[in-house]
Amino acid sequence: MSPIISPSGLKNLQTENLIILDARTGKDARQNYLEKHIKGARFIDLDKDLAEIGENAAFGGRHPLPAVEKFAETLSGLGISEDSHIIVYDDKNGSNAAARAWWMLRSFGLENVQVLDGGMQAAENNGVDFSNGEETFNKTALIRKDHWALPVSNLEDVENELENKSSTVIDVRDAYRYKGESEPIDLVAGHIPGAVNIPFSENLDENGYFLKPETLKEKYRQLLENKAEHLIIHCGSGVTACHTILALDYAGFPIPDLYVGSWSEWSRREGKEIAKEI
Repeated sequence: MSPIISPSGLKNLQTENLIILDARTGKDARQNYLEKHIKGARFIDLDKDLAEIGENAAFGGRHPLPAVEKFAETLSGLGISEDSHIIVYDDKNGSNAAARAWWMLRSFGLENVQVLDGGMQAAENNGVDFSNGEETFNKTALIRKDHWALPVSNLEDVENELENKSSTVIDVRDAYRYKGESEPIDLVAGHIPGAVNIPFSENLDENGYFLKPETLKEKYRQLLENKAEHLIIHCGSGVTACHTILALDYAGFPIPDLYVGSWSEWSRREGKEIAKEI
């Protein structure tokens, strides 16, 4: 199954096991969902469902993964079972929490998971049905898992891999953040020394849709030429990094490591070197 589904593909989808998840973020995300969402969609919260935020972002970053057992309870509460066909969307062209939700669902072991190409805006523009208010659905039995299945790296892994030149670490944040020109979210501007910058926005065309798989494949083949084959992807807090992981999967590459703590952890950890290009 392709990890990406078009709005027209969603409109024409006929399955009894369809679950649509609205993964919009921001302080008004829940209210915005209640006011308008794709018909049948269930709201999933980045901070509460897709992360377990700790007291100190220097250890785990701003959006650490929840325990897999806790995520199992979230899925049960959303009515998700192992045979569900799950479509996730957000209002950032799939680049924000929709991609993070996709990664977590796949890492939990669920195979039938897709991100809506172009996000909520594309759904509206293509005549997908919308609704408002709460959606009614039944809770499902708990799916028992004891670990995340997709590869992850921690801060020490990143440090060691860079030192040994055995991995290519990709920072998917905007270039101005990577260069250290300014930092709108975290405490310090700059990047992990040795990381290369390939902004996640470059996975999309001018209309906010994913580039074709063959285009993405050639693009990354050229960008990563003569670099270590093993990839570790990071961003600010392990959310938009998943957009590039999604793009690489869509293009047919092996799924790379996610450095969940990302810049939010590295930049806060005492003694870690910070690089700038200004």
